[in-house]
Amino acid sequence: QVQLVESGGGLVQTGDSLRLSCAASGGTFSRYAMGWFRQAAGKEREFVAAIGWSSTAYSDSVKGRFTISRDNAKNTVYLQMNSLKAEDTAVYYCAVDRNTVRPHFRIKEYDYWGQGTQVTVSS
Repeated sequence: QVQLVESGGGLVQTGDSLRLSCAASGGTFSRYAMGWFRQAAGKEREFVAAIGWSSTAYSDSVKGRFTISRDNAKNTVYLQMNSLKAEDTAVYYCAVDRNTVRPHFRIKEYDYWGQGTQVTVSS
């Protein structure tokens, strides 16, 4: 059974950095697109970043500040978040799309999700 477990969230100040991790189990995840999404209070879940076999994709709001990477040997995906802003405050979710190796933002096509990790940026 596929399981995704996020970690690394916390409370930081504006301008700080955090690195989120997503540990996957129950499959060979190097073949799949993995994504990070976030949901702020009262808002819809939105795309943050995704990674495929050799390419990445980012939302405009995080491009240049966040970096997604993966360690296939550890079945783990990371999200390095730099220059954090108050508007980055949200619950961050990891997800996998087992139907493609190409990264994308189409939230409904990701078929397994983690439980989320809270990131709070204090201004």
